[in-house]
Amino acid sequence: MNKESGAKWRQEQVEISHFYTNKDILRLINETEHTVTHDLEFGDRQKAMKRLRVPPLGEKQSPWTTFKVGLYLGCLIVLLVAIFISATFEKNTNIKQAFRLYRGPFLIIEFLFLMGINVYGWRSSGVNHVLIFELDPRKHVTEQHLFEIAGILGVVCALSILGYLYSDALSIPAYINPLSLVILFTLLMINPIKIFYFEARFWLLRIIWRMACAPFYYVGFADFWLADQLNSLVTVLLDAHYLICFYIYNNNWYQTSDVKFNVEEYFISKMIVNCIPAWIRFAQCIRRYRDTGETFPHLANAGKYSTTFFVVFARALLKKTKNNYADSYDNPFFFFWIICSVISSIYTYTWDVKMDWGLFNNNSGEYTFLREEIVYDNTGYYYFAIVEDLVIRLLWVPQYILTSNGIISTEMANSLVSPLEVFRRFVWNFFRLENEHLNNCGKFRAVRDISIAPIDFSDSAQIVRMMDEDMSVTNRRKRKLLPTKKSLKEDKLQLVTDQNSYSLDLTE
Repeated sequence: MNKESGAKWRQEQVEISHFYTNKDILRLINETEHTVTHDLEFGDRQKAMKRLRVPPLGEKQSPWTTFKVGLYLGCLIVLLVAIFISATFEKNTNIKQAFRLYRGPFLIIEFLFLMGINVYGWRSSGVNHVLIFELDPRKHVTEQHLFEIAGILGVVCALSILGYLYSDALSIPAYINPLSLVILFTLLMINPIKIFYFEARFWLLRIIWRMACAPFYYVGFADFWLADQLNSLVTVLLDAHYLICFYIYNNNWYQTSDVKFNVEEYFISKMIVNCIPAWIRFAQCIRRYRDTGETFPHLANAGKYSTTFFVVFARALLKKTKNNYADSYDNPFFFFWIICSVISSIYTYTWDVKMDWGLFNNNSGEYTFLREEIVYDNTGYYYFAIVEDLVIRLLWVPQYILTSNGIISTEMANSLVSPLEVFRRFVWNFFRLENEHLNNCGKFRAVRDISIAPIDFSDSAQIVRMMDEDMSVTNRRKRKLLPTKKSLKEDKLQLVTDQNSYSLDLTE
């Protein structure tokens, strides 16, 4: 470049500007590095830089963890095949009872596995879940860790089921197996020893405690997000309630074929357990209203969760009075339940797509029925989620038709619908985090915008190494290529200011 117009413009316009001449940021950075190096790390600059720098979201995964995930999933597949074959030919075992006792652990394992896919999707698409959940950037579980946890628990659960099926051959009480499994899951969760993802477990326990104490704690994003997950895992709570009642009432743990137990005897407690997740979110919304003073969306959101109370109450009354009427259509509580269920389904679905996901935005532009900004590259994901959420929200309709006509039992219907509800929440998670990332719709951050570009680990790692070395970069002059005729026309840059216009020709 022979002309000096560009260099002159830079000197006259850029190098005299305040943002260029002001060195306060650099001074603060140097002072911080100096303080941490000398006062906290006793002169060890390498340790100081490691403490100061946050690892990138796209950090490399451990090959050892990858191997363990593959090993556990492979073992789980083999064990599931063995369970299927054993259950097919085992005639003396109460399979129906096994379904009920093992359904809760299975849903937890499914949830953890799908959460791993959620984390992978967020990370690869640039949704900064670490910032949104206020996690420690240096110590947080990745999708590999979640897959590993799901794999371990899945293998243990499968072994417990096989122990249940072959309890007679092993000469052990059949019902000691599901109880031992639940106790093991609980001990792994509350274990105070710093193993098995100690930081993540106690982060989760802190959030659960804050949820249990709602509305007496300030509500953060992780608090209400986990409470929303619990609303999709309400079957896990109901199965835990069933398990407790079962082991209190049933004294014979050996005979799997002769169980005389009916959970409907615990009618009131079951109804209360069914309302716990909705109550937590209801209380959190009230607390958010108290803290912000905003009627909308917090009181409106509380109203959404209150519809669950009416649905549960109406359903309980319908079951309690069904023997008093020859036809369910003669029962006034049937219509009460239908009205409550329809209102709840419409309310929750509308809130999902409009408020939680921010879709059907008037300024959607080229993304019809979506919103102005989207993160995921395929718009088909969004349209699928819109339809899928509606279908699963309305599954109570075919569920009632099938059970009321005796085609399938109520528990079998619940066993089919519950995993689908966990899947619905899995899809919901993608778009709820995306909306929070783009628009700060929950107002949990001080600023609206954060970077959405996925971070390439190889580039960021190279930059970190270069920053640690004083003379790590050497610029070598490369062989000059002769410009083509096409490049002669394209290499003109027009620099425009308020008063002057400069034409900078790069080829002269």
